[in-house]
Amino acid sequence: MVTESGIRETESAENVDGIGPEAPSRQHIAAPPLAPELPAANREGLPFLMLVAIVVLAGLSHLTGAPIFITVGLLSTGMAGLAVHLRARRTARRTVALLGETAARSRAEVESLADRVWEMQESEERFRGLIDALGDLVVHRDRDAHIVYANKVFAELVGADQRDLAGKALADLGIDVGIVPDAAFSDHECLSSTDVAIRTPSGPRWFSWIELSVRDKESGAVSHRAIARDITARKHAETSLITARERAEYASQAKSRFLATVSHEIRTPMNGIMGMAKLLADTGLSPQQRTYVGAISTSASALLALIEDLLDYSKIEAGRFDPEPQPMSVREIADNIVELLAARAFAKNIGLGCHVEPDVPQMISADPGRVRQVLLNLIGNAIKFTDSGGVLVSIARARTETTDRIGFTVTDTGPGLHEDDLERIFEEFEQADGTSTRAHGGAGLGLAISRRLVIAMGGTISVSSQLGQGSEFVFEIPAISATEPPQSRRDALSGRRAVILSKNAIEADAIARTIRANGGKVDLATTAAQAASFAEGCDALLVDAAMEEGDGRLLKRLRQSGFADCEAITLIAPTDRGMLGEFRASGYATFLARPVRGETLLRVLLTSSVPALTQPQPEKRGAPTARAIGGRRRGLSVLIAEDNDINAMLARATLLKAGHRVKLVGNGKAAVEAITGTDHKYRFDVVLMDLHMPVMDGLDAIAAIRRHEEETAVSPVPIMVLSADSQETTRHAVLAHGASGFVTKPLDPDALVHAVEGHVAA
Repeated sequence: MVTESGIRETESAENVDGIGPEAPSRQHIAAPPLAPELPAANREGLPFLMLVAIVVLAGLSHLTGAPIFITVGLLSTGMAGLAVHLRARRTARRTVALLGETAARSRAEVESLADRVWEMQESEERFRGLIDALGDLVVHRDRDAHIVYANKVFAELVGADQRDLAGKALADLGIDVGIVPDAAFSDHECLSSTDVAIRTPSGPRWFSWIELSVRDKESGAVSHRAIARDITARKHAETSLITARERAEYASQAKSRFLATVSHEIRTPMNGIMGMAKLLADTGLSPQQRTYVGAISTSASALLALIEDLLDYSKIEAGRFDPEPQPMSVREIADNIVELLAARAFAKNIGLGCHVEPDVPQMISADPGRVRQVLLNLIGNAIKFTDSGGVLVSIARARTETTDRIGFTVTDTGPGLHEDDLERIFEEFEQADGTSTRAHGGAGLGLAISRRLVIAMGGTISVSSQLGQGSEFVFEIPAISATEPPQSRRDALSGRRAVILSKNAIEADAIARTIRANGGKVDLATTAAQAASFAEGCDALLVDAAMEEGDGRLLKRLRQSGFADCEAITLIAPTDRGMLGEFRASGYATFLARPVRGETLLRVLLTSSVPALTQPQPEKRGAPTARAIGGRRRGLSVLIAEDNDINAMLARATLLKAGHRVKLVGNGKAAVEAITGTDHKYRFDVVLMDLHMPVMDGLDAIAAIRRHEEETAVSPVPIMVLSADSQETTRHAVLAHGASGFVTKPLDPDALVHAVEGHVAA
């Protein structure tokens, strides 16, 4: 309300929204009057008295006989004054009204401005109250990093009075937050963010500090306004996650080290079991004893395969698998694996064949160890689940405008798969038959590992199958850095025609595909009568030795039915090599060992004059062999450095049976002294070096031997490393240290002899 003096009384403002203390009261001040006002009597009486005085003067002048013009002049003056007074009064009233209106307008504007100022203050108080309620820190600093303003939350956090913070630096409060240099400003402002730790009475807390630095374009004044949010909980969670991850990584590494160690320790005695079983099989055993020895070898091989799967799975799970691409021959790997697994197939009386298309590159860049492992898993599974028919391995090239890939297909005539099992079998610990009555064992890791290996090499793997009609597994890998095959291969057998007589449809089909792919013609027959219908124009007759009688009666009948001028080739299993003399006597010109390699088939069929079979010398498995060196026949001098007595005994017995001389030492230092010492009687032809030995390990021993050879300018001796660690990285490491080759434990006697003799120059 407004008093008579024009001053409005102060009214107390109500508390706003209940936030903070009571809002300050607001005052409305009225504008003062422009000039002091006269009493109302004075304003109305003065003109009237003046008029009366003029009239009286005019009357007196007339009564005294004054001239008439004086009287008239006085009256005119009075009337003129009255008119002037009336006009002035109207003007004054108008002026007063205008001044009153102006004063009222000015008073309203002042009141409106006061209201706006109050509303701004109220809005600022609300904003500050909201920020304080959220718990965020608000700090305003000047160019020199001194605090201009800090909110109540900040003051409470650092334990200081809000009014005492002005002029202080954050460093004075133990907070390490600098200011951005002037050079960092872009378009007169710079936004920065960092995580800041602030010590508080309750312990350190973390804040996400976001600061906007602004430089005025005209004055150049710089201010830094920051808002910080508490992220202590997030920091604790991040620390917990990092700790958990480190623990998991350590546990994974410990698991991998444990499995690698256990694998090595298991493979070492397994080497003795498998090796001694093979040596025992070469002795004079009764049929019953030979059966028991075979069971030992089979069980040991199954256990070794399980160990390999578990080790590979552990490495993949730990993320430690990295492909190691290098030049590799697709044909050679496929043929080697098929030959390696042929014994399993022949033991089950099923066929195993391999066909490689002519356009498959001679070499590609891939990880040969992993490709070999996938093929072993797929072909091994196919043989295990196939009881009749056989397994066919096909390799082809799939090339488009943008891609070039090599496809490996493994087809079997096994029981097939349910449609619901096609994806499940690629999962860990899954099997096609997961019931307790399943006929085949295993850990269910082979296909899971194979899929991961193929994906890691940039390839794909899939399966198609129908129940009761077999399965077909296909995996593809990129044909990187492919070396093209010779163009002459495509029509190498042009004009040649062959007939294959065999009841083994799978192997016969693989041979036929190879002949047709290289330009030749071929017919398949399962009986002699059926073969007779294809006799005309035949150049080569391929006969399965399993169908031939001991006296060659089958070939005689075939000669009489039209194959008189055709070259006869027998297809024999590795176990039938002892019958080569009888086949030669029956009229067969040469032989092909099953499963037939494509390269060998082409070479035999392209030979214009095929040499006749020679009578092989009778030889028992593992019998001593001799090697022609320097024009005379003698055995090799072999140094074996092995600390395990059983492994040393196995290697020594194997090499002695092969006709070589052996010296044993128990550690790397003794091996170095045997090579470099002056007291040794002769130079060793080859060295077998174990990796893990007391006193000095294998790698250090190899390095010492190579240094000695360089210093004395002698030719390097071949050094073969013996190890239960079959990882590719281990192979590369030993070769980089100067080793000549690598032999994996458990030792295979035949493979050991072949490796030793293969690394000695003839």
